Amino acid sequence: MSRIDLELASGVTRPATAPIRVLIVDDSPMVRRMLSQCLAAQPDIEVVGTAAEPFEARELMVRQKPDLITLDLEMPRMHGLEFLARIMKHRPMPVIVISSLTQAGSSAALEALRLGAVEVLAKPDGPESVGLLRRTLPDTVRAVARARLGLAPREHAAPVAPAAATGTPSQVLIAIGASTGGVEALSSLIPALPAQCPGILIAQHIPPVFSRSFSERLDQISALTVKEAAEGDIIRDGFVYVAPGDYHLTITVRQGRFVAQLDHGPRVCYQRPSVDVLFRSVARAAGTSATAALLTGMGADGASGLKLLHSIGCHTIAQDEATSVVWGMPGEAHKLGAASEVLPLGRIAQRLLDLSRTLAPCPNLR
Repeated sequence: MSRIDLELASGVTRPATAPIRVLIVDDSPMVRRMLSQCLAAQPDIEVVGTAAEPFEARELMVRQKPDLITLDLEMPRMHGLEFLARIMKHRPMPVIVISSLTQAGSSAALEALRLGAVEVLAKPDGPESVGLLRRTLPDTVRAVARARLGLAPREHAAPVAPAAATGTPSQVLIAIGASTGGVEALSSLIPALPAQCPGILIAQHIPPVFSRSFSERLDQISALTVKEAAEGDIIRDGFVYVAPGDYHLTITVRQGRFVAQLDHGPRVCYQRPSVDVLFRSVARAAGTSATAALLTGMGADGASGLKLLHSIGCHTIAQDEATSVVWGMPGEAHKLGAASEVLPLGRIAQRLLDLSRTLAPCPNLR
């Protein structure tokens, strides 16, 4: 091993009551200052250092032994992905990637999740995004610090050619919501489903631009056709529709078909897209001709929407605690009695498929 690898291997365990020790790694002085000010104001979070590049970060990791790192990807001397791979190999720890809102940045961010990063946030590019990051980052740090590392699959299926889907307008729906840990969970769940499947709607908390890269990656490894949802899309069997970052995805009935609508309305639980917004629209449009699953994620988004679906007679699923990177959203759903059953991630795809085959066609489509 190189010197950096040997040094990273020497970690310590943080006492449960101690502040969360955070190291900020970013080549922008302005971003380092903004993140430091945001986190230093929290009594249960301690910023133990900032670094402009990985070699400086390495020295701080040795001396300060942080519990969590926020990591930029485009940095001098060593790319953030290479540094992340070294961390995960020799001193696995929670990492939040903060990446630029570009196509290249989003592709790298998705690769970071595959390598073991727990969460990806968009690097702020204006006053609104700075304000949102200031409001949400402390809770993200708290959730990620408690994340279960190594649960999500890191090796995805090889690229596949989509099987022949009927393309028939869907008469029943599957809705899925996820947040922290959800990108990797969905990268396991969706490829496990066959092309002959009802239309699937996904609300994953993800920044703008990143959602398109995520959809494209899912499409490459799935028999289903996966696309970023667009206004007016007719929901068809064999297709998966991913809510675009910064837009709510809702479903309505138009001329006897389920149709996607995009909404730039207020954030729900600080999120846009919101799982609750999707689930509530599915309840209105499809009624009991739908089934839904709420996967790993921080916060409570999706819990009340799943409860609504459950209350009208839909069979609903929450991912279990043991396989969730963060058992926030599905845990809240379980507390509300919103889940018909709680299942490990590896059983959810087949269960959703089995349930969808028992659903009656939606009467609203007639």
